[in-house]
Amino acid sequence: MQQATYDDSSGEYSLMLLNTAPGQSMFRSANLPLAQLTNEEISAGKSSELRVENGQPALYLTPDFRIEYVHNVTATQTDPQTGQEEVVIVRREPSFWTPFAGALAGQAIGSLLFRPQYYMPPVYRPGVALVGHGGYGRSYSEAVSHYQSRHQAPPAEYRNRQYRASGRLRSPGSTAPRVNTNRPSGNGVGNSNLRRNNRRNERARPSGGSFGSSPRRQAPRRSPARSGRRR
Repeated sequence: MQQATYDDSSGEYSLMLLNTAPGQSMFRSANLPLAQLTNEEISAGKSSELRVENGQPALYLTPDFRIEYVHNVTATQTDPQTGQEEVVIVRREPSFWTPFAGALAGQAIGSLLFRPQYYMPPVYRPGVALVGHGGYGRSYSEAVSHYQSRHQAPPAEYRNRQYRASGRLRSPGSTAPRVNTNRPSGNGVGNSNLRRNNRRNERARPSGGSFGSSPRRQAPRRSPARSGRRR
């Protein structure tokens, strides 16, 4: 995997993939569980990868893997045409997030590091790389609740999602990021064979195990039956 990006305006992860077919180098998903690779897997040469287990994609990372973090700075303004208040994204600030760096994450959740969990990034601070997590849980709502109990405020992505759902979030001069919840197809994803499901209206059927390790075979075309000639 070449890189991963997280955008807190929508909670969407965007993965840049290597050695994929043309047009399939990107995979996007919101609500993506994360887990750390075990020491044994790292010693065996495994790199950060996407796996599909029981139909659910999860991103397995090395402890030093950095996710590019895009923080959206918002402000409440009054729409001059309607007179209603709306939340506007005034700028985007880049940073990095390392969910499993050092002992900080390990001391927080112990052996659960190696099981897919939902993670909220730490509280954003301008110019400071984010390390560890701000909240986690077995479900997205549990991770949000854990974050809120620790920081007495909801995480940025949850707040922005609520604004978006109510139609109050606006990004001047651009369309707000679109959340793609499609599931990847294939068996499991390694460092060089992650794939994106480009089919927007068709639900992919993952088969478990390693993802995208071999191309799919197409069924041979059947020639139409020939009708007899009339005399």
